[in-house]
Amino acid sequence: MNEITKPAAIALRPDFAAIAEWIKPGAKILDLGCGDGSLLRYLRDTRNVFGYGVEIEDENLLKCFHNGINVIQNDLEAGLSSFESDSFDYVILSQTLQAMRNTEGIIQEMLRVGKEGIVSFPNFGYWKNRMQVIAGHMPVSETLPYHWYDTPNIHLCTMGDFEALCHQCNARILERRVLNAYNRPVVFLPNLMGILAFYRFERRL
Repeated sequence: MNEITKPAAIALRPDFAAIAEWIKPGAKILDLGCGDGSLLRYLRDTRNVFGYGVEIEDENLLKCFHNGINVIQNDLEAGLSSFESDSFDYVILSQTLQAMRNTEGIIQEMLRVGKEGIVSFPNFGYWKNRMQVIAGHMPVSETLPYHWYDTPNIHLCTMGDFEALCHQCNARILERRVLNAYNRPVVFLPNLMGILAFYRFERRL
């Protein structure tokens, strides 16, 4: 294990450790919207996975190469037609769901190409977000750092919204985890107290 990579990755993205706990060692991974490849690098170093990232930005592609990550340049909005069904053990969409236009389509594609899907996203139902809306403003927070006029987020949702989407997409939720603003697990009133939500799901038979 790379002792430098692990703490740095967790500090950068608190969902890394939570996602890694769901990944079986040696699994085959597809990371959608992988950015600079930090998550795949973390999973490679901690869980010994083999995987590919999908990314569209040229700058991030270069960073993936520097991180030693296999990456494919592709627009997620166009789907995952280049991948065969059941090609991966896990398909991950980490804090990218809210930036997708075709949200239902990407969930269905994750279910097609992977045995399981893992999604993390900022919970719009978090109490501080609600208070900012009540005060007449779009929320700005640790997980939603943009203002309304420069945000890439177009489909913000609460945990209840996402669970309804899973039902609509014929996905069975296997596990759910929620973190608060201090990166600690939330059990009581998670849709109100949780700032970041994680879901593991599979196709409903």
